[in-house]
Amino acid sequence: MSRNLRGLSGRTGPVNGLYEEIVRAVTEDHEKRDERLATLSGRFMTGKSAVLGVSSFYDFLHAEHIGKKAFVCDGTACLTSGKQASVRRELLGSFAESEIGTVSCLGHCHSNEAVLVKGEVVTAGNDHLAGTLRTDSNIDRPALLVTTGNIREYYSLAGRFLKEPDKALNELVNSGLRGRGGAGFPFHIKVRSTRDANAAQKYIVCNADEGDPGAFSDKWLLEERPHSVLFGMLMTGLITGADTGVLYIRGEYPLAVRLAREAVRAIEKEGIITGSEGVGEFRFRFHVVEGSGAYICGEETSLLNSLEGLRPEVRTRPPFPAVYGLFGKPTVLSNVETFANIHFILKEGGKTWASYGTERSPGTKLVSLDGAFNRPGLLEVRMGTSLRSVIGEMGGGTRYPVKAFQIGGPLGGLVPATKIDDLTLDFESFSHEGFLLGHASIVSVPEDFPLIRLLEHLFKFTRKESCGKCFPCRLGSARGVELLSDACNKGEKIDRELFDDLLETLQTGSLCALGGGLPLPVKNALQYFSHELDEYFTARKQQQ
Repeated sequence: MSRNLRGLSGRTGPVNGLYEEIVRAVTEDHEKRDERLATLSGRFMTGKSAVLGVSSFYDFLHAEHIGKKAFVCDGTACLTSGKQASVRRELLGSFAESEIGTVSCLGHCHSNEAVLVKGEVVTAGNDHLAGTLRTDSNIDRPALLVTTGNIREYYSLAGRFLKEPDKALNELVNSGLRGRGGAGFPFHIKVRSTRDANAAQKYIVCNADEGDPGAFSDKWLLEERPHSVLFGMLMTGLITGADTGVLYIRGEYPLAVRLAREAVRAIEKEGIITGSEGVGEFRFRFHVVEGSGAYICGEETSLLNSLEGLRPEVRTRPPFPAVYGLFGKPTVLSNVETFANIHFILKEGGKTWASYGTERSPGTKLVSLDGAFNRPGLLEVRMGTSLRSVIGEMGGGTRYPVKAFQIGGPLGGLVPATKIDDLTLDFESFSHEGFLLGHASIVSVPEDFPLIRLLEHLFKFTRKESCGKCFPCRLGSARGVELLSDACNKGEKIDRELFDDLLETLQTGSLCALGGGLPLPVKNALQYFSHELDEYFTARKQQQ
């Protein structure tokens, strides 16, 4: 069924496709929503139920969202900062309670004071956020923090590889670049697989649906260095033979959407991607798509389904996107930071970039520090840098006592403050110690913040953001909320064996990392903070 719908949707391609038409139908005239959706159904030869199913999936397309005027961030960093109540009180000076909603994360975890008002991210007092985000690095020549300068000169680097794209691929191999979205999969394998796929049409898709509360590295790159991202997509297209790149940016980042579109217009105006000037006769088309509020679209196959106008549910794999991706065509799909590294790799050499990190975790990594730090902001650090150095020296330590750091988003590990001397910032160190590097976002958990509330928050987040396709995630997250809420609010004990079974079911039975990743921080909490959590659980039965 999905393949049939995918084929129908793919007739128009990614520009003004079914997804964007559904968004327009719902948001431009909500009162005529059903009538307009029915028209779309006929136009795309898709069943009404399929179109309605898509329109009801996204947070931003719900009637209650459209009726709100201001939105408070309820991400993990804002929750643990303790600022949500004061932010809401400030908003109540300008809006009625019924006019205030919530969003999962606005990417201002370094300030914890941002709200979304009329499509703009501002402070709670309705003044636009002032100042720039602090950036720092422990590298003499950073790969990502440097400015792009003159765009014609910047993109001219692609001309070196126009007739020999395999040389560019070899540099990616030499670099050992691993995906920076969390999974750490070798990027060159995706590129080679799509290059070798036999298809007349191929795509490059940038996953800019960075929804991990605590992470704002992709947001910064899209707003401050959009050409580094576009160049990486362009070069990946040159290597693989793809002529179209789609940049899917989460709707909670309206400025990033606007600036990315301006960057595309700038290189189109300069003739850089039209073949008239810039990259020889190579032509490449970019299309920027704005998301509508769905964390699950950060999962690559859900994102592809979203672009196709299908419900953004997780696909089973194989086949993988590199051979069966957007509209069923070979697709290189990677995240913002991954693409942004390609210019430096091709200019300075893959081995030079690799030397910035370790043998198995080469290169650099962007790290997001939340508002608890004395020096919050964005860091570009060498892979292999000690976590103590990142937190204590580059971040200046925290403004108040912190007992744990959640690193890698809401599904990332919960690192006790006592463990930071045992970790270095790389994939292997975190995995070996039972944690997850992920996006390398660092959210601080204050000493006085109840961990049982944090666990409840993580289960609620998963329940809300689950695509619903697999039972373990959809039902397991809801069951976890019930157990934890009853323990928090009613004083009921949680059966520890039942809870352990629930975590095992989520971890082994979920189709993607949303349900499958949730048990990690929960298990970390139970392991390292049993003195705080034991009172909420029954004792484990003794083994016979």
